[in-house]
Amino acid sequence: MVDDAFGDIRDRLQQLVRIPSVSADGFDCKHVRESAEETASWLEDSGLNGVELLEVDGVYPAVFGFTPGPAGSPTVLLYAHHDVQPPGPESLWTSPPFEPTERNGRLFGRGAADDKAGIAVHAAALQVWEGKPPVGIAAFIEGEEEIGSSHLSEFLSKIEGRLRPDAIVLADCTNWTVGQPTLTTSVRGLLDCQIEVRTLDHAVHSGRYGGPVPDALTALCRLIATLHTSEGDVAVQGLSAGSSDGVPFTEAELRRFTGLRPKVRLLGSGSLTDRLWARPALAVLGIDAPATGNAAQKLVPVASARISIRLAPGDDAQRALLAVREHVDQHAPWGAEVTVTPCRMGEPHSIDVSGYAFEAFRRSCADAWGCGPLEPGSGGSLPLVSALARAYPGAQLLLTGVEDLESNSHSENESVHLDDLRKCCVNEAMLFAHLAAGA
Repeated sequence: MVDDAFGDIRDRLQQLVRIPSVSADGFDCKHVRESAEETASWLEDSGLNGVELLEVDGVYPAVFGFTPGPAGSPTVLLYAHHDVQPPGPESLWTSPPFEPTERNGRLFGRGAADDKAGIAVHAAALQVWEGKPPVGIAAFIEGEEEIGSSHLSEFLSKIEGRLRPDAIVLADCTNWTVGQPTLTTSVRGLLDCQIEVRTLDHAVHSGRYGGPVPDALTALCRLIATLHTSEGDVAVQGLSAGSSDGVPFTEAELRRFTGLRPKVRLLGSGSLTDRLWARPALAVLGIDAPATGNAAQKLVPVASARISIRLAPGDDAQRALLAVREHVDQHAPWGAEVTVTPCRMGEPHSIDVSGYAFEAFRRSCADAWGCGPLEPGSGGSLPLVSALARAYPGAQLLLTGVEDLESNSHSENESVHLDDLRKCCVNEAMLFAHLAAGA
C-alpha cells in the first residue's frame, strides 16, 4: 500500500519542504505557523483524529492528534518536528533550498531529511491503516526543536492527561548508511557557553601601551587553546567519558562524509566510535571581536567566544558547567577576568533496548529492509529525549530516523534518499502491527 501511495506521500513532503519554516531568530515566524497548519492537515488527511495546533504564548505551535486503538492495545506516541535550520548561503546550494529537487534518487531541500521526512513517515504509516490502526496512535510534531525545545515541558503538560504511551517513536535520528536501518541507543548531551575575557576598562593605543599590557583577544585565544590536549582530546577535567559498542567505522569513511582536508589530522585518542558517541567533544562556534576589515591599532579590552560541548552518556549538564568554570578560572592567562554564561543545556541519555517494542521494531525492519537494525550510539544531542523519558518513564523509547550520513542535515544541499524514505514508511506501518501482536 505504501508503494501505491508513495507518489502522494512525496508530493505532500515536497509541499511541506517549500514552506521556509526556520525557527531561528531573524526569520519570518509566519512560515513556522504555516508549516504547523500544513502538517496538521496532512496528518488529518492520513486518518489521525482530533488534530489540533497546541499553543503556548509567544512560542511556535506544535501539532497534536490522537486515534484510540482497539481495547487492550498499546498506545504509541509519534514524534517529529516541522521547524528547520536556516538555509545558509543560497550560493552554496546546487538547487534552491526551499524548492525540492530530485537528483540521483535523493530529494534535496532544507528540511527534506531533518525532519519533515519524519512527518512523512508518520503520515504514511497512518495512511496505510486507513484511520483504524491496530494500536492507539498519538502524534506530537514540535515547532521549536531546532532552537532547543525550550518549551517542550509546557507542551507536554497540555497533553499529559490525554494519553499514557507505551512506546514513543522519535523519527529524528540517522540511519548508519543507505539501505541499513538503525536504532539509536544513546545521544550525547549539550552544553553551550559564552566565555567572555576582559583585560581593560577600555581600548588603548597598541603602540603606546603594547608590550606590558595584554589585550583580551590574545588572552581569549590562549584560553581557548587550553580546552584541548595536544592530541585533541577535551582537556576539561571532570567531564564523563565512556566506551561504545563498536560499529565498524573507518577513518576513510569519516573523511569522505565530512570533507576533511587531506592533511588535517583527526582529533583525540581511542576508537572513532568512542570519540563520536561516548566521549565529550568541544568546538568553538564563534568569536565576538573586531573584524579584520575594521581592525584598528588598539588593544582590545574585551572578547568572547561561544563554545559547544557534547557531553558523553552518563554525564550531567550542571556538573559539566561547574567543570568548565573551574577550568577557565584556573587557566585564565595573565590574570584576565573571565566569565562563563550558559546558553543551551541538554542532558545525555542512554536507552535499554530490551523491551517488546524494540523487538517489534527489529521484526518490522526485517519486513521492510530484509535485515535487522544496527544499534549504535549517536554523537548528536536531542535534549527532548531525556525530557520525554522523564514525562513518560514507563514508555519504551525508539530513536529512529530517515536520514543517513550523507543527508547533510544543518548544512547546504540537505537531502533524503527516496527509497530509504519509502522503506521507513513501510517499516513504521509494520511496526504498528508487531506492537499490537507483541503487547
